[in-house]
Amino acid sequence: MADIRVTYDKTVNAAYVYLTDPQVQPRSARTYPCDPVDIDGMINLDFDEQGHLIGIEVLAASSKLPEYMLKSAERLDAVE
Repeated sequence: MADIRVTYDKTVNAAYVYLTDPQVQPRSARTYPCDPVDIDGMINLDFDEQGHLIGIEVLAASSKLPEYMLKSAERLDAVE
């Protein structure tokens, strides 16, 4: 299985999980927001023009994703 790229910005507590080839930069054509009431946070699913899932944005990431994933994620903020 290929490595999955994950970025994390601790200042806004948001992570993004890329589900595409790291060499390809597909554009999101449609975003489907998951119901925040049911998950106590916000998760957005991004799809390309062909309807393929290309990424997952996770807000309130520290309460939704495993700690090991956030620690190994590419940081977008200034690391403390």
